[in-house]
Amino acid sequence: MKLKILVGSGRKIGLFTLPFLVAGVALNLLFPQFFRVGGPTDTLKWLSAAILVPGVIIWIWSVVLILVKVPRHELITTGPYALVLHPLYIGVALLVLPWFGFLLNTWLGLLIGLVVYTGSRLYAPEEEKILAKIFGERWDSYRKKVLLPWL
Repeated sequence: MKLKILVGSGRKIGLFTLPFLVAGVALNLLFPQFFRVGGPTDTLKWLSAAILVPGVIIWIWSVVLILVKVPRHELITTGPYALVLHPLYIGVALLVLPWFGFLLNTWLGLLIGLVVYTGSRLYAPEEEKILAKIFGERWDSYRKKVLLPWL
């Protein structure tokens, strides 16, 4: 199985995100006072952990499904993929990066998460066209059944 197939749009999303990540980390190091979330407070710590834990589980579950099903040329329609069309991208962008950043006392995770989300909205449709071509009617049926096509 080619790595390019396993990664899908992830490479393009990563390249889209990279300049923002580099600039954000540099600015965060140079001007940390502008990125601090205020501690974080105990409430923000608990909220972050409560969202981060399921986010990491969803992310790992999505990766495992990709590693198992894509080499078999199977369309993934179960687990997190039954809930949202792109759980790997959405999970990292909205459930992992922002909340991990808050635990590290920075807004940078939220900012980078929004950039990842934007990148996924820009590049995942290209991936969807390929999936539609490969899986045809099964893809169309899956798209109609998925609970949240996009958040």
